[in-house]
Amino acid sequence: MFTSTITLAPELAVSEWFNTPAAPTLAALRGRPVFIHSFQLLCPGCVVQSIPQAQRIERVFGHTDLQVLGIHTVFEHHAAMSAVTLRAFLHEYRITHPVGIDLADNRSGTPITMRRFALRGTPSSILIGRDGSIVHQAFGVEEDLAVGARIAVALSAHIPAINATEGAPEENGCDDGRCAAPTSPKSAA
Repeated sequence: MFTSTITLAPELAVSEWFNTPAAPTLAALRGRPVFIHSFQLLCPGCVVQSIPQAQRIERVFGHTDLQVLGIHTVFEHHAAMSAVTLRAFLHEYRITHPVGIDLADNRSGTPITMRRFALRGTPSSILIGRDGSIVHQAFGVEEDLAVGARIAVALSAHIPAINATEGAPEENGCDDGRCAAPTSPKSAA
């Protein structure tokens, strides 16, 4: 019998969630495609392009089991982008999908989810397949048609048998006890 090993996407590290009664986890969402958009509320590309794109994705694929998640990944201007500010921002921009605040890592200065996924900055997006593996990851905003096509393929995929212990990252989301941090997140904004 042929068994393939998949590498599961690392788990999200979030200090606080908005727009959801319970904290979503990638483990609990396994079996559903997940579109994650990483943003900062003071990032012009995020406000003008990626957040509206995530809202379009949510509307277009709202009849499917796709889960859209936002991760507020703050790696600069920390004082200006507090949880209180984010709550008001989500209300004003009518963002209704779950949004989590990327957990700060005071040692490295790079938020933990950002480091786990080796994100280069914001905006970034991650598409996770039904099997829990990363299907596609991008820095910047891609064309809607390309993103929509990838999501459609992820939605049409069958759920393979998953051995959650095989090929899974360690509990902290890093392989071999190491997490690769972005080379220079401040310059990528």
